Amino acid sequence: MRLLLVEDDESLAGALRAHLAQAGYAVDVADNGIDAEHLGDEIDYDLVILDLGLPGRPGLDVLRDWRAHGRRMPVIILTARDAWQERVTGFKTGADDYVGKPFHVEELLARVHAVAQRSHLHSNGPLQAGGLVLDEDTQSVVDAGGVRHALTGTEFRLLRYFMHNPGILLSRSRLTDAVYELDADKDSNVIEVYVNRLRRKLGRDVIHTRRGQGYLFGERRP
Repeated sequence: MRLLLVEDDESLAGALRAHLAQAGYAVDVADNGIDAEHLGDEIDYDLVILDLGLPGRPGLDVLRDWRAHGRRMPVIILTARDAWQERVTGFKTGADDYVGKPFHVEELLARVHAVAQRSHLHSNGPLQAGGLVLDEDTQSVVDAGGVRHALTGTEFRLLRYFMHNPGILLSRSRLTDAVYELDADKDSNVIEVYVNRLRRKLGRDVIHTRRGQGYLFGERRP
């Protein structure tokens, strides 16, 4: 899953990006409201963590514009402004959750996971699809036979995206955008390499290739 972290505190942004990456997320970072609004309009992020007190453009204005433009990605507001009135304003503007500073990173990660699960219409608990159960804490997967397989960071991000989108034909470019960050050296051919690695671990029939179109995990939706 690909996230946008909007935070102007460089040290905090660096620390959060590292924790999120360790948890298996591809993370882009913006340190001002103008860049954040542009990125959110141009890229289909799975989730945004948005500070309110931003240079260039306030976070609430950014969120308000995203919603006005029809951008519906989940947004978690991260801010030192913790008055209940501001929380209400944030939710009315279109926020999905609210975390006040200071906070524990573990709480933020739990909220990111919960909001992402809700946005993809999954119930609470481990992500399950295609006969697989994904363990996000250990970045491993249990197959239909009950065998657990360890995953590398890229394998984990790719499989999680497939499992969030069962039955949907996904192009290489879409998978690349979902798995890699803005500053990563992107090569869509690498996706085929990691798809084949997942097939070797989980079976050839887990992910189907549609030549010239992309890949399909699980049964195609009607």
